[in-house]
Amino acid sequence: MLTSGERSRCNPNETIRSWTLWTRPRPWIAVTLTSLTAAVALTVLSTVLVPVTLTELGIFGLLAGLAVAQTEVTRQIERQRRMLSHGPHITVTSVWLLPAALLTPPQLVAALGVVIYLYLAFRSWNGTRPGEGHRVAANATTMILSGFGATLAAELAGGQDVSTIVAAAFGYFVVNTALTGLGLYLAAPKTATPAHCLGGIDDNVLEAAILCVGGLLAMVITQQPLLSGLVILPLYVLQRSVLIKRLEELATTDQKTQLLNATTWQDGAQREISRAEREQGSFGALMIDLDHFKHINDTYGHLAGDDVLKAVAAVVKRETRAHDLVGRFGGEEFVALLPATSKEDAIVTAERIRQRISELVIPTRTNEGEAVAIERRTASIGVAAFPLDGGDIEEVMAAADAAVYVAKSKGRNRVVGSPAKATGGVPAASRPAGIGAAPTRPELVGV
Repeated sequence: MLTSGERSRCNPNETIRSWTLWTRPRPWIAVTLTSLTAAVALTVLSTVLVPVTLTELGIFGLLAGLAVAQTEVTRQIERQRRMLSHGPHITVTSVWLLPAALLTPPQLVAALGVVIYLYLAFRSWNGTRPGEGHRVAANATTMILSGFGATLAAELAGGQDVSTIVAAAFGYFVVNTALTGLGLYLAAPKTATPAHCLGGIDDNVLEAAILCVGGLLAMVITQQPLLSGLVILPLYVLQRSVLIKRLEELATTDQKTQLLNATTWQDGAQREISRAEREQGSFGALMIDLDHFKHINDTYGHLAGDDVLKAVAAVVKRETRAHDLVGRFGGEEFVALLPATSKEDAIVTAERIRQRISELVIPTRTNEGEAVAIERRTASIGVAAFPLDGGDIEEVMAAADAAVYVAKSKGRNRVVGSPAKATGGVPAASRPAGIGAAPTRPELVGV
């Protein structure tokens, strides 16, 4: 008697129907299969029309050998980078495909792309799960077509000088960005953002840097091919640096909202206290608490609640300055520290944030998959200032937190500034920086 797994192996049609490829959105499937067909057709056409010389075969072998060696050296790093990546995952494949596009015919560019991605899949990515080979095929197709774009750009540029290399790199970058961005958008159009599809500035600079190394490698191969192996060490350092940067980001940011986490925010606030004390300056602090957030989770589910948190975080970030410290304190609480800001100006900023939150319309889905739009959300915001409301960050934030309680007790959806307290008869507003007393909790009106 055959098991279900044995029956699937005996029935190729059943195996094909079980591929996770068919669970992807139909537009993504259509574009991916079209791209794959185009890559295969162009490869076959090039094989028929363009002859291959022994020199070109030698260059192909050199590039394939270097790619395999580099994959072995960095496979642990690549595996970790892939696990931790969000949005486009930048590999160093273009280091090898760009010289191939400049120095070999298109069919060898395609062959090199297949070799590299098969080796990456089984050595750096721990193979692929059954039915998910389409992911490797889609990535390889994108890179091969990018290599074809580089070949076309080099042909249009003509010549064999630096301008040709620049043109080829530009052609590669444009095709790769377009195909990758389109694929990521079609995979999840409802949640797609420009940064997710096209990558951030750092992602694009990294890709440009890798293409620069590829251009230099092409020049080395034509002049001193024995020195081409020296490229592996810089690539190792580059990939390791990118991994370390990503680990630092994970250690300092809240992964749901991409704001600073509580520990990192606290460290930054302590540095701001020290600066303000030295310069006898001031800063404002906001404690932002979403109203009735538990009701959102109970009604729509925690995934919908996460979408609300992300939307509110984006509002707080957008309505503050680049050098302000904005973080998530946990749950539905957000904090913002506004350097060189008076309490009055901090209240103005808080009111603007409160208003923007109340205007949000957040498209999301319930746990059952039903599309909903969450709107008319509100927040209660407490505002305090240094040194007016405290001599250290704990006192200042305690004052802001107490002001939140007042806002809640007065009906929510409002901004409340903590009342400043004088020490020893000296008005709080004129108290020297660094001198303060623990704030008295404001009276809870209506409790």
